[in-house]
Amino acid sequence: MKQTLRDLAEKLSCHLLGDSSITVTTVSSPQSATSTSLVFVEDPQHLDTALRSSAAAVIVGDFAAGNFAASASKPLLISAQPRLTFARAAKLLRDQDLTRIIHPSAIVSASAEIGTNVAIGTRTVLGEHVQVGDETTIGAGSVIGDNVIIGSHCRIDPSVTIYAGTTLGDRVIVQAGAVLGSEGFGYVRDSKTGRYEQFPQIGRLIIEDDVEIGANSTIDRGALDETRIRQGAKIDNLVHIGHNVQIGENVVIAAQTGLSGSAIVENNVIIGGQVGIADHVRIEEGTILGAQSGIPTKKVIRGKGVVFWGTPARPIKEYLKELAFLSRSAKKQR
Repeated sequence: MKQTLRDLAEKLSCHLLGDSSITVTTVSSPQSATSTSLVFVEDPQHLDTALRSSAAAVIVGDFAAGNFAASASKPLLISAQPRLTFARAAKLLRDQDLTRIIHPSAIVSASAEIGTNVAIGTRTVLGEHVQVGDETTIGAGSVIGDNVIIGSHCRIDPSVTIYAGTTLGDRVIVQAGAVLGSEGFGYVRDSKTGRYEQFPQIGRLIIEDDVEIGANSTIDRGALDETRIRQGAKIDNLVHIGHNVQIGENVVIAAQTGLSGSAIVENNVIIGGQVGIADHVRIEEGTILGAQSGIPTKKVIRGKGVVFWGTPARPIKEYLKELAFLSRSAKKQR
């Protein structure tokens, strides 16, 4: 979607220096830029490279303001957070102001409530009493169960399955192949026969506003109560979140991480790739779990801004001391 620099500067709250009538259509790196590209620079040492590129304009930090800006060879959009501004510009340029349609092959229940300017792709199925908010898109081959609520400005990519009773807030993104609201892994063993029987998995899954869920991730509904993903959480591809898990606001979870039932992750936690979190664990606010960490059952991890690593996870300084000790011990034994 084309945008003039004047419009972008207004929407992004940037200070614009240079020709405001120039139009940009995409974002790119300086190396792949074209005459309609927008690029960004965070470090002053890379500014010259950006200015010599083919880009139409450059988003820069506050360091570029002042006398230098007046002699710049390209228009500059000055921002205190150039990387964040660049990301927001990318979204503005990607959005398309098009009238959306419900494809004729889609199966939409007569009881469904569909908002304005909603797109529903080919062979998509919407069950009874589904609610879909304004400006939401649902990709081809997705299945939306009965009584599901999807907010406004959401993007549901192809082949997503959302089980009955799940609720999604506004501006939620769900990438292809994700499964939301599936039955949790909970069983009761018969002591007489040794066989396992499923414990009821009849709770709900609630996903709040501005959550993003990666491709082929799965999030189970609660057993008797609810699983909840709070506002702003970002979940990578191939993540599994078990029943009754509570994910706090602005939590980031990298790929191939698994969270067992009833784990609690408080606000602003960062979880690296392939982390294993056992049941009834609590990860307190602001903690950082390094890749491939392991958290045993009922463990509490606390330390805002502290990096934990290893299995069982402990503060990284402690972990590295242990590795150094083991290394010295091994050398002595040789």
